[in-house]
Amino acid sequence: MAVVEAVVEAVVEQVAAPDAPPPVRPAPRGLLRRVCRDRTGAVALGVVAFFLLLALAAPLIAALYGRNPTEHYGQNAPGLLSDGGLPMAPNGGISGEFWFGLEPGLGRDVFTQLLYGIRTSLLIAFASAAVTTTLGVLAGVAVGYLGGITDRVFGFLSNVLLAFPTLLLLLALSPVIQSRLVDPGSAEPEWMQFLVLVLVFSAFGWIPLALSLRSTVRSLRERDFVQSARAMGASGFHIVVRELLPNVRAQLLVHATMAVPTFVASEAVLSFLGVGINEPVPDWGRMISRGSEVFQADPTYMFFPGVALLLFVLAFNLLGDAVRDALDPRAAR
Repeated sequence: MAVVEAVVEAVVEQVAAPDAPPPVRPAPRGLLRRVCRDRTGAVALGVVAFFLLLALAAPLIAALYGRNPTEHYGQNAPGLLSDGGLPMAPNGGISGEFWFGLEPGLGRDVFTQLLYGIRTSLLIAFASAAVTTTLGVLAGVAVGYLGGITDRVFGFLSNVLLAFPTLLLLLALSPVIQSRLVDPGSAEPEWMQFLVLVLVFSAFGWIPLALSLRSTVRSLRERDFVQSARAMGASGFHIVVRELLPNVRAQLLVHATMAVPTFVASEAVLSFLGVGINEPVPDWGRMISRGSEVFQADPTYMFFPGVALLLFVLAFNLLGDAVRDALDPRAAR
């Protein structure tokens, strides 16, 4: 009899399992511990934390170092730059006085430019990730829950927007927005440059997340726990906030983690092409652009921002993979 009862209980559990609500995965709880179990994730987290610390402490480090990213040391002090604007000292002017050398032409300190360039990239990336995540959640969850004609119209509009060449649109939209917001002949303020890039990235960056959430919510809305909430008289707002959103938190966290390095690289590309952050704001993309012009004579000026950008983007991508695996109970470890 005990064996028969055990078999019956097992059958009942298997039958009842599909009707149970999906487990709400608490994204923050224990996430750091699970990420650090993976060696690659732990190293990536350390690199990302190091870059974040440098960005936050950039003013303090620059003060202790005794240099700033805007002063033209090579032009103000004789003997640092040649007549052609290149550093006189070998290896791009690297010395105990200038740790990473001098910028060709203007003679600014490379080390402090790198420090403040981190702040520029992270500010734009985090702001763009926040805006695109918010728009993606609002559009994806609402469309997935409503369905019907709203879902079909949204699907058509999303396909139309995704058909446009994103990079060309970013190159075209950035100067257009700047010309609309700034009077002719007026200097563009720094906050305006940041705002324009965030608006440009947000114009199309929310669509992939919205499409992903639409599919997830469309499957969740048919589950029994949502139907039970409807039968109990719960409003649509209550169902979305209390039943659906908790089950997509992990998906949102993974998207935000993967979006940051994408925006960092995109901002560097736009600045490299001359439509991103302008002088005198330090920026990695503009440093790489200038370094490519003098690469044969001074390869070090392109080396440092290129390596910094590569390490940061790679570390954040690996961290995103580790977060995704930590939040996915089916991921193989």
